[in-house]
This record gives sequence, structure tokens and C-alpha cells, in this order.
Amino acid sequence: MSGRTVFLDGKPVVLAELPLKGGGQAAVFPVVGDDGIVVKVYREPPGPEQERRLARMLTMSPLAARPTNASQPPELAWPTALARGPKGEFLGYAMRRFGEPRHVQLIGLFTRAQRLKLFPDRADWRFLLGVSWNLAFMTARMHYDNLVIGDFSSSNVVVDGHGFITFLDCDSIAFTDPVTGELFPCLMHTTDYSSPERQAGGPATRATDDDALAVLVYQLLTAGNHPFGGVPHDSASESTVKDNIAASCSYVVRPERVVIPRGTVDPSVLPPELLTLARAAFGPGVQAPAARPTAEAWLRALDRERALVRVCQARPLHAYGSHLPTCPWCTRAAVTGHDVFNGPAPVPLPVAPPAEKQPWPAALKVGLLILALLILLIIVVVKDRTGG
Repeated sequence: MSGRTVFLDGKPVVLAELPLKGGGQAAVFPVVGDDGIVVKVYREPPGPEQERRLARMLTMSPLAARPTNASQPPELAWPTALARGPKGEFLGYAMRRFGEPRHVQLIGLFTRAQRLKLFPDRADWRFLLGVSWNLAFMTARMHYDNLVIGDFSSSNVVVDGHGFITFLDCDSIAFTDPVTGELFPCLMHTTDYSSPERQAGGPATRATDDDALAVLVYQLLTAGNHPFGGVPHDSASESTVKDNIAASCSYVVRPERVVIPRGTVDPSVLPPELLTLARAAFGPGVQAPAARPTAEAWLRALDRERALVRVCQARPLHAYGSHLPTCPWCTRAAVTGHDVFNGPAPVPLPVAPPAEKQPWPAALKVGLLILALLILLIIVVVKDRTGG
């Protein structure tokens, strides 16, 4: 069923009645008859600053909004037109559509069930390493364009079957208008990916992006484990990820301080160079933004590891870093009974044992013997009568 009519560059389009997704501030609607675009409509009338922000973005052409080759989607779902109502009132904006089944949220790679459902034949550790590289590359390109992601999380990034990623919700990106010098800040952030200064109300910066990037790369390379998960030993009450970030309490850096969640993948699955970057980000980098590894540092380290990945010969979807002598996923499956990448082995159907040969009953044997004698007697009688 169709819903309201909005105008994109003066052209009327009809939105679907139900949104594809919705949040507290806006909802994203498909366009009836056009599967290539969606329209983000704000729930409350946006102020003139937001309209000015989007109008300015329409005049910009950042590198990260353009793919580097024909097979790659844009790295940014950049605004393509302002959406207005019948009286010209500003309602939101249009952008290219990125969604299932071709694109899925990055958070879908954090669980085995979702990985097998979305990318059943390719979502091994090598694929996750490639996605991490693309994520670092996108972040570095945006910083080169003087753009700050700001609200950087696993829900604002989508990935396709080739591992290419696209960042959504570009209307929250922070940038400075190069013509007027006006600063358009990012007012949104996601708690589990926010540095202490961001949680305290500080502005979005490249350093806060680098903080979120480190968390996302670590989650990808450990199949979904958040580096600030768990409960500190000295915690008086249940601790949250936000609390652990504020307290600089990460099991990746200080495992002795944290009761680590059951099933947590050991940080040693990360190659040494990547683990060093992670410990810098989740240790001194928590409180000192300058100590956080940059997107470029992650990019260089990930690039080196991509050429060194080993593939397990024993089980499908098992790949791992060259620093390990044996497959860590096989070892983990043998110890825990849980394979991080492969589904449970199918239970073979029960096969009935072959029936034992039973001896013939004695009565049946006697009956067969009598029948054989009768047949022999008939043959003899026939021969006598015919003179054979």
C-alpha cells in the first residue's frame, strides 16, 4: 500500500506506507515504483540548520561518495535530493537504497547464525579481515575529505557479498563548509562505540572515529566480541560496556581485571601487529585520543595480514593468521564443541542393522522335502507311461 506524496527536486514520488526502518528521529521509506532510492523523513520538523546542512552536502562530491571501480558500491549513501511537502516544507532527503539481500548491516557479521545465513560460502576469517580493511580504507578516505563520521557503529554500516561497505545516515556527518566556514557538527553517537570524551558531550573528531574503528575491527576479527565486554572484578554492580569504556577496563589489555564473558574468543587470534594496535586503542588510547591508532595505521597493518592468511585443510570456513601454528578455530571447536564459523554437523539418520539370517523352521524343511519327492515321483511315472 502507498502512503504520502513528497517532492524530490519538484518531482512528486509516492512513499510506501510502511518504512524500511525507523529510529527516534526519522524513518526511511521505500519509493513506490523505484527500488533504487529511499527517502529519509524526519519525525519532527527539522530546523533550518539541518536543511542548510543537506543543501550544502548536495553541492559537495567527496571521494568516499564515489566507488573506485564499477563492481563496488559507493562508500557513502550520500544525499541525492531534498524531500519537500506539498507546500515546499523541508521533510528530509533521498539517497540510494542499500539493503537486504544485497547489503546487510555490519552487525550481521558478528554471529555465526547470521554469517551463515547471509554469506554461507564465504564469511570466514579471511572475509572478515577484508571487511576490516575496507572499513579502515573508508574511514581514511573520509578523513582525507575532511569528513568526520561521528555516529560510527555496526548499525550504520552495510556490507555486500564482496566485503565492500557503505556508510549510511550521512546527514549526521560532521564537516566544515569550505565556502562559508560554517561548522556542521555531529550530534549523534552510539554508546558502545563512543570514546569517553564523546560520552561526556565532546565533539566528534577524527580521534573519536579512530576509537570506533578500533572497536569494529576487533569485533570483526573475533567474530563479534566487544573489547569492553565483561564485568570488572571490583565492580559493585552490573557493569555495562559504557561503564567499562569510561573506566578504561578492557580484557584485551588487562584480562586479570575482568570476568570475561563465556565463549569470548581469545585476543591472541589477532596477528601481533593488529593486537598491538588494539591494545594501544583500548589501553592508553581510551583516555588519550592522541595515543589511538589512526585509520591509516589500521589500514597498513590489515593490508600486510591479508597476504599472509592461512586456510585450514580440515574444516571449511576456517582461516586464520600466519602467526598461529595450528588452526585456532579447530582447537576451539574441539574444546568447546562450538565451531565459530561452521554450522553444527548434520546428525546422520539412523540406519537399521542388517537382518540376521534366521534358520528355516523344521516343519518348512520337511514340507519342502516332501514336495521335492512328489515332483521326482511324477517325473518317473511319466517316463514309464511314455516308454522314455
